[in-house]
Amino acid sequence: MIRKHFLWVLCVMMLFSVTIISWTPISEPKTLTSTKLTASVREAFEQYVATIYQTANLQQAGLDLAVFQKALTGYINLKAGNMLPQNSSVITVVDLNKSSCEKRMWIIDVAAKQLLLNTLVAHGEGSGDDMATQFSDNDDSHQSSLGFYLTDDVYNGKNGRSLRLDGLDEGFNASARARAIVLHGASYVSEKAIAKMGRLGHSWGCPAVPLKVRDKVINTIKGKTVLFINGNDSSYTSKYLDESGLEDFAPDATGAESQAVVT
Repeated sequence: MIRKHFLWVLCVMMLFSVTIISWTPISEPKTLTSTKLTASVREAFEQYVATIYQTANLQQAGLDLAVFQKALTGYINLKAGNMLPQNSSVITVVDLNKSSCEKRMWIIDVAAKQLLLNTLVAHGEGSGDDMATQFSDNDDSHQSSLGFYLTDDVYNGKNGRSLRLDGLDEGFNASARARAIVLHGASYVSEKAIAKMGRLGHSWGCPAVPLKVRDKVINTIKGKTVLFINGNDSSYTSKYLDESGLEDFAPDATGAESQAVVT
């Protein structure tokens, strides 16, 4: 009987050993696949950015590639989060890293891969003279606020025809409505102002544009399009710049983005 018991235990141990040797983790292939997918998606997205950048001649127009990629990342994440109409293809980029004497606003149709307008834009008087170096979302700061905005409706106010903006980045521009930060035209945004002062005049934090293009700008970007204001502030962060949200990004045959996921 002892012999039979020993043989039974031996068989069980051998079976257990074979099971351990033959078993392999099922998560390993998934990890490898995920790594390859991430690299593939990143390559596709970077190619998508580069194609629009080159076709629209954005380098020649003075827009930095890295800034454009940030704006496009936010645009795709916002669209994926159903915060934009599905037919929305226009993005506006303002780069306050540049001198106010430069045309530092670009309006781009990413579906058509076309630069629609490149013009001057003022920053807030509290942000600096020619260069904007300080940013705030505080009321009465008279400073510009960085980040992503959605354009909204048009109204007539003290600065004439103006476009309301909703700030999307909490802690950076979410008080735009309360501060009455809007896009409007101004006489101090002109080549004449630059010739006189060596810089543009200042707003109270609004992205003010030349009067001669005010209506064109407003008509082009009104009604839920993306505005991204970039600047030199290391503290700025945004969930809309999270590239992990591009996991499902895939340009279709026309080069337009198909879908992305916001996390």
